[in-house]
Amino acid sequence: MLTLPNLLTLSRIFAVPLLAVLMWWPGWTIGYLAAFVVYSLAGITDYFDGYLARASGRVSRLGIFLDPIADKIMVAAVILVLTAQGALRGPYLGDLHVVAGLIILIREIAVSGLREFLAGVQVSVPVSRLAKWKTTLQIISLGALILAQGIPGQVWIHLVGIVSLWGAAVLTVITGWDYLRIGLRHMD
Repeated sequence: MLTLPNLLTLSRIFAVPLLAVLMWWPGWTIGYLAAFVVYSLAGITDYFDGYLARASGRVSRLGIFLDPIADKIMVAAVILVLTAQGALRGPYLGDLHVVAGLIILIREIAVSGLREFLAGVQVSVPVSRLAKWKTTLQIISLGALILAQGIPGQVWIHLVGIVSLWGAAVLTVITGWDYLRIGLRHMD
C-alpha cells in the first residue's frame, strides 16, 4: 500500500479539504491563488502516480481502485465549491455554465456505478484516449476557473476556464455514452 504511486494518489484525496477551504471565501484572492497551487500539484500527481507505477512495475489493485476515485473527489469538490461561490457564472449565458459542471458530475457518478457493475460481471473497461483528453480538459478548466478567482482582473483566464469546461462537458457526454454502450452489452 505504501508505494510512492499510491502515496501520491492518497495525497490528492487528502488535499481536497484544504482545496475546498482555500476556495471557500469569495474575493479571497490569496486563498484562490494558494488553491491554484494545491490544485496544480494535485494535477501533477495525477500524472506521476500512474507514470511511476507503470515505470517501476508497481501497478497495484489499490492504485487502480484509488486513482479514479481521487480524480472524481477532486473534480466534484472543485465544481461544487466554484458553483457555490458563483465562479461558474459567465459574461455570456450567466448561470447556464453550471450545467456543464452538472453534466460532468452526473457522468462521473454514472460511470463509477457502471464500472462497479461491470467489475461484478468480470468485465474490465479500459480508459479510452478520449477519456484522457476529457480529464485533461477538466484539469485545465477547473484550474483556470480557480486561478481566475485569484486574479480577478484577467477576464480571459475565466473565459479559458468556461470554454474548456464546456469542452470537457462535451467529451464527458461522448465518453459516457461509449461506456454505457459497453455496459449495455453485459446487462440482462
